Amino acid sequence: MLPTIALDQLLLLDIETTPATAALEQLPADMQRLWIEKMAKTAPESENEAEAYEDRAGIYAEFGKIICISAAFFSLENNAYHLRMKSFYNDDEAIVLNGFLGLVNKFYSKYPAFQFAGHNIKEFDIPFICRRSVIHQLSLPKPLQLYGFKPWEMPMLDTLHLWRFGDIRHYTSLKLLTAVLGIETPKDDIDGSMVGKVYWKDHNLERIAAYCQKDVIAVAQLLLRFKRIPLLKEEQVILVK
Repeated sequence: MLPTIALDQLLLLDIETTPATAALEQLPADMQRLWIEKMAKTAPESENEAEAYEDRAGIYAEFGKIICISAAFFSLENNAYHLRMKSFYNDDEAIVLNGFLGLVNKFYSKYPAFQFAGHNIKEFDIPFICRRSVIHQLSLPKPLQLYGFKPWEMPMLDTLHLWRFGDIRHYTSLKLLTAVLGIETPKDDIDGSMVGKVYWKDHNLERIAAYCQKDVIAVAQLLLRFKRIPLLKEEQVILVK
């Protein structure tokens, strides 16, 4: 499987997002009204708007922000693949985005035909990064200038889509996919639904970054499994500061 994909030309990534503010009432008044309007259209039978904001605003680029992006790439050393990974995390979203976009530019200069890789990045991570970059008026690197691309032209290797095998309706979480393919992952003390609370209540960015990095490693292991290559050992994952 994946015979034409060169692992060293993939930039793996995962993002962690939260609501833009700790509570709905902290948003500007016009944004509060727009959130209530959105909930009335998308979840009319849901809990009250304030609770919905705390639980779900982080999945919408218009009402959330990125607090961490972890990125990694494969390198072949002594006939074995290693994974080099770096995380960008900060309260200031522009700092996070600038760090990641700079990495994209560097990777593009070395591998002009590279692809992004991740789980559900076509529908979530990449669009979220692009939208938030536009909001901050940041220049998008050429690999993220995706206007007019047909779905099959996107420079992305999405493990969700690999597992779909053409079934556009099927969704499988990263946690489930690693489990079914026999890939052991560390037990986490948080999951994606808890990131907003960990950030706004505990302000523990390092804990969130560690969680984000584990998802990137999981994607790397999936790609190796798809290609029937031995999985990474702990010492083969290098965290770059």
